Amino acid sequence: MQQRETTGMTAGERRATFGLASVYGFRMLGLFLILPVFALFAEGLPDATPFLTGLAVGIYGLTQALLQVPFGLLSDRVGRKPVILGGLLLFAIGSVIAASSHDIWLVILGRAIQGSGAIAAAVMALAADLTREENRTKAMATIGLTIGASFMLAMLIGPILARLIGVSGIFWLTALLALVGIALVALVVPTPQTSRVHRDAEPVPAMFRRVLSNPDLLRLDFGIFSLHLILTALFLAVPLILRDLGVEPVRHTMVYLPVMIGAVVAMVPFVIYAERHAQMKPVFVGAVGLLLVAQMTLGALSGHFWGFVIALWLFFTAFNLLEATLPSLVSKVAPVDAKGTAMGVYSTSQFAGAFCGGLVGGWVHQHFGQAAVFTAGALVAAAWLLAASGMTRPGRYTSRLVDIAALRSQVDLVERLRQVPGVVEVVVVADEGVAYLKVDRDLLDDGALDAIVARPA
Repeated sequence: MQQRETTGMTAGERRATFGLASVYGFRMLGLFLILPVFALFAEGLPDATPFLTGLAVGIYGLTQALLQVPFGLLSDRVGRKPVILGGLLLFAIGSVIAASSHDIWLVILGRAIQGSGAIAAAVMALAADLTREENRTKAMATIGLTIGASFMLAMLIGPILARLIGVSGIFWLTALLALVGIALVALVVPTPQTSRVHRDAEPVPAMFRRVLSNPDLLRLDFGIFSLHLILTALFLAVPLILRDLGVEPVRHTMVYLPVMIGAVVAMVPFVIYAERHAQMKPVFVGAVGLLLVAQMTLGALSGHFWGFVIALWLFFTAFNLLEATLPSLVSKVAPVDAKGTAMGVYSTSQFAGAFCGGLVGGWVHQHFGQAAVFTAGALVAAAWLLAASGMTRPGRYTSRLVDIAALRSQVDLVERLRQVPGVVEVVVVADEGVAYLKVDRDLLDDGALDAIVARPA
């Protein structure tokens, strides 16, 4: 009997993955570039207050959170590319408005329009349209990696760009990046012959009730909300504190560079240990505890340069570890046929957290001072630690997608798949021609699974 072939990506799949990862990365870079510099820039804007500065930084998260799922559903009706191109155009328009502004209010408007170009769900759906089931996880992971890479790059080059071209110039640059993204979608990313709903990659309205009634998924949604609330609030204070400690704004890169590198080096062993030894929950809860410690230390040592830098390193170690483990946990916990819906709610929670971080951080800074921002972050981290402690210990699960349209026999397929050692959950969606599997990597009998899903010779 013929075994399933495990093949690498085709040229078309690589082209689609590269193009969409670039588009997503450019967009996220444009959003992140102002984080390390805007608090300093806003001090010179008419009408600016710490609260309005926080609103300007975070408001993109509000429009992003409100529109990303609706835009993803719209792409099922009108096509992926029109929604992505329209979103990138909105992002460019918002960037131009912010670049042309002479007061805080127009910056707020521009940032809100930037966020309204909510293309994440449509990008993931297009990636699913353009990749085969066996390569889809690889494509999604590649696109997801651009978020972390964009954030790190923004931290390193944002202060330098602010010195060279100013914050207005950064907004013009983000408009240019959006136009490059439009060109990539139009000229590089293939157009799928057909588009259909992919339950592993995009939200499905019928699945929202299941996702929103799952306590462990709600804990993870609260977690990503809290993490990005803390992150956004943090950057309303850190640039100002570094300046007050005698570090010129253009030299902030020299602080962020070793902190970021050191955080990645410290984080990687914990990720490997958690995955290899099924210790995801203790590592995850420990990272939330470290986040709490880092926030308290940042507040306590905000007047001491080296102590503050070490606290920043602790923060970004915890942040990177949590950013790496949270999506993995969502994938493990979510119902196998609702993974895309779970990730849609998760992503919405992330952007809502960024918005609330701007509001909370700006309000606390305005009324209680810079160091109090970290106290507020510590309170949020403490609430998260309490919620995370009650999470069910996740198994070493991963997802498999099987194209069942060409199988020799689909008689009793669900029951036969359930009987394969290591298969934890099975959902067959006949009209999509796909079987969604959740499997235990330690127990899965690949040979038995291959025997069932083998194609005709």
